[in-house]
Amino acid sequence: MEEAEVLCDRLEIFVDGSLQCIGNPKQLKARYGRSYVFTITTSNQEEEVVEVLVRRISPNTAKIYHLSGTQKFELPKHEVKIADVFHAVEDAKSKFTIQAWGLADTTLEDGIIKVARGGQAFDELS
Repeated sequence: MEEAEVLCDRLEIFVDGSLQCIGNPKQLKARYGRSYVFTITTSNQEEEVVEVLVRRISPNTAKIYHLSGTQKFELPKHEVKIADVFHAVEDAKSKFTIQAWGLADTTLEDGIIKVARGGQAFDELS
């Protein structure tokens, strides 16, 4: 995907042979990457507390991954200030052990996956 971002001035995304969208990498990331990805690792016993913490940061968050204490959430950019995430994590560290955490912008690959899932969902409904 990194090569596509650097080398291509226009990308087309096909799902099952059907054109879903076309645009340059920046346009596609802006259109389909409207969230941050927040990853946090704690003990299994703290998973519910983490979910409450994340919902306080962003009520419309979506959990996208969960395995053995590691959870990933999509936080809508329009609801979240990066500083608020840092403050919430620092505050949470005094209440329970956080083994690792990270906040990342969505990538072009994340956007393409969203388009592909949307195209598959559409095909399943028709």
